[in-house]
Amino acid sequence: MAKAAKKTNVKSQKAQQQKAVSTKKEDVSYENEVSVAQEKYKAKGVRWGVAHIFSSKNNTIITLTDLSGAETIATGSGGMVVDVDHEEGSPRAAMQAAFKVSAEAIGRGVTHINIKIRAPGGHNSKTPGSGAQAVVRALARSGFKIGSIEDVTPIPTDTTKRAGGRRGRRV
Repeated sequence: MAKAAKKTNVKSQKAQQQKAVSTKKEDVSYENEVSVAQEKYKAKGVRWGVAHIFSSKNNTIITLTDLSGAETIATGSGGMVVDVDHEEGSPRAAMQAAFKVSAEAIGRGVTHINIKIRAPGGHNSKTPGSGAQAVVRALARSGFKIGSIEDVTPIPTDTTKRAGGRRGRRV
C-alpha cells in the first residue's frame, strides 16, 4: 500500500516539474495582464505619460514616464520577455514588452500617452528597428489615447571623427 502511494506521489511531482519547465518566458502572454488591469483599475481622470521607445536591430527598450520625464512609471525590454538573445529585437518580443509596460501603467492611472521613438543615431543606423512599429501598435491596442508620435533620433549636423584609423579597423 505504501509503495503504491509513493509511486503516485513521485508521478505527480514529475508532472509538476514538466509543467514548470514548459512554462517559459515566450509561452507567457502579457496581453491578458492588460485586460485584467483595465478591469481592476478604472480611470479616475486624464493622466498623461510619455513612452520613450529605443529600438535598435538587437533590442527594443520601452520606458514610460510622466510628462516631465523625471518619474519613471514603467519599463520593459525585449530581453525581459524572451529567453534567447537573438529574439530580443523581434517585433513579437517588443509587443510583449509593450503589453507588460502598459499593464503596469494602467495600474498607475495613465490614460493618454505621447510616443517618442529613438533609433541608435550618431554614426549608427538612423532608422528604428523592427520592434518600434510593433510597440506603437501594442500601446494603441492596450487602450491608451495617443497624443503624438515623434522621432527623436539624434542626427549630428557636424560630427566627430568616426572610430578607426585612415585604413579602418584592423582585426
